[in-house]
Amino acid sequence: MKILVIEDEKKLASYLQKGLNSEGFVVDVAHNGIDGLHLATEGHYELIILDGMLPDLDGLGVLAALRQTMNIPVLMLTARSMVEDRVKGLQAGADDYLTKPFAFSELVARVHALARRAQGQQQSATVDSSHLGLADLELDAVKRQAKRAGQDLRLTAKEFSLLWLLLRRKGEVLSRTELAELVWDMHFDSETNVVDVAVRRLRSKMDEPFNLPLLHTVRGMGYVLELRAGESQP
Repeated sequence: MKILVIEDEKKLASYLQKGLNSEGFVVDVAHNGIDGLHLATEGHYELIILDGMLPDLDGLGVLAALRQTMNIPVLMLTARSMVEDRVKGLQAGADDYLTKPFAFSELVARVHALARRAQGQQQSATVDSSHLGLADLELDAVKRQAKRAGQDLRLTAKEFSLLWLLLRRKGEVLSRTELAELVWDMHFDSETNVVDVAVRRLRSKMDEPFNLPLLHTVRGMGYVLELRAGESQP
């Protein structure tokens, strides 16, 4: 899940970015309303965390501009605790409201709730991407669970994000560069082996304890998750 944080307090923005990254989200940050609106309209985000008090263009202005063309979920942050301010935000099109200071755990819970709500609205038009599987491998994106043959794989946040991406695009070879950009939000550096290390750890949990390998290396190209010809499902 890709999130845009529009927050002018740089320390808070950095804290949110690092914390949400650790939860398995890919996060971009803007520090003013104009840059935030540009990123929101040009990028592909599943959710926006929007501060109410921003330089250049405030949060309500950004929200009003977004709602002219987009229905993306928006969680507003504000230092104001007055009911009237929260009502204004909700009436302007915010999906949820969180008053500063807040507990990070509450923010994460609200992000998941908004994601579930948005997904529920889209299910009638698209294949349900919250429940994915291949052979005896199952992934539940809402519960953040991955199982094989009924056994919990106990994946880290990044391992879960990596597996979700591989399952979404099963049968397709994904390069190290693409995996690094989509899962870690980083440009791939040939001196960095973060992708290979993560794949090895995922394989040790997902494949090695079982008889049927699903995660394969394609030399010189990348990795693919698939059930190969000649291999039977359990």
